[in-house]
Amino acid sequence: MKRRILTLLAAAMLPLVFSIPLWAKGNGEKGNGESGSGKIKVTLITMDSIDEHWLKVKAGAQAKADELGNVDLTFNAPPGKVDAAVQLQMVEDAITKKSDIIMLAPLNKDALSPGVEKAKKAGVKVIIIDSAVSTPDYDAFFSTDNGAAARTAADTLAGLIGGTGKVAIVNAQAGAGTTMTRENDFKDQIATKYPNITIVGTQYSDGDKTKALNIALDFITANPDLAGFYACNEGSTVGVGNAVDQKGLAGKVKVVGFDWSADTKSLVERGILQATMVQNPYEMGYQGLQAGVDAYAGKPISPKDRDTGVTVATKDNASTIK
Repeated sequence: MKRRILTLLAAAMLPLVFSIPLWAKGNGEKGNGESGSGKIKVTLITMDSIDEHWLKVKAGAQAKADELGNVDLTFNAPPGKVDAAVQLQMVEDAITKKSDIIMLAPLNKDALSPGVEKAKKAGVKVIIIDSAVSTPDYDAFFSTDNGAAARTAADTLAGLIGGTGKVAIVNAQAGAGTTMTRENDFKDQIATKYPNITIVGTQYSDGDKTKALNIALDFITANPDLAGFYACNEGSTVGVGNAVDQKGLAGKVKVVGFDWSADTKSLVERGILQATMVQNPYEMGYQGLQAGVDAYAGKPISPKDRDTGVTVATKDNASTIK
């Protein structure tokens, strides 16, 4: 009788054993891509959800997700561009929720590196977007060659002011790898090639347009003979442009910036912004998600680091740039 009862109990438990999802078994955990939904679970985390740059990254990733049809894409971003700790928590939440792929635009290259390494140890594929991390432990990196773009910006501004005069820099985040490269390579190019140009200072706006405007107004007040501005992201560029416009200095104080949006396009077309370095954020999202899916499928990603290109937008070609 006891043997018969044990046999019946074993038979009853078989469906329970085989109903355990694959992601719940042992150390070889998998995310939603191998669960009942059959979709690959992707979490995209950008620096914020306001700048058109990040919305274009999101649009590119969503377009690729729609094209593939087997991807569940979640978009997340901290409320402010200085919230590296919040962004790190978002990475950890994505790991906990068993994302198969994390696409990350890190606010701070050092602060986000532990999260990237933790994700990789958990078996998550990591695609870095736009800005670098301090660890090489990721699957692919899609970005602008920010050093080259910054040197081009320096040459462009130098040409606009005749290779002489005072210029000021308005940057975004002091800790972001992207914006620091844009700042430092610009400074190096000026120091190396243009000895008659003086950089009077650098201030950080956190990418906030109003903060950038006030910083630019302070620079103009302190330096009545200021010849030009260099701004390192969209928010900084728009704020600087608005300050120059507000003071009636359009065309007198030259402005070279970064990024392309409805606001920067308007400033270019009105002659307030003489040039801006236009990235390809849509391609970062589009190509980045494809690379993540390829890595998830076990395909080699080569080259690991990819330049998505930059265009110098001016009044002459503004109508041709999307």
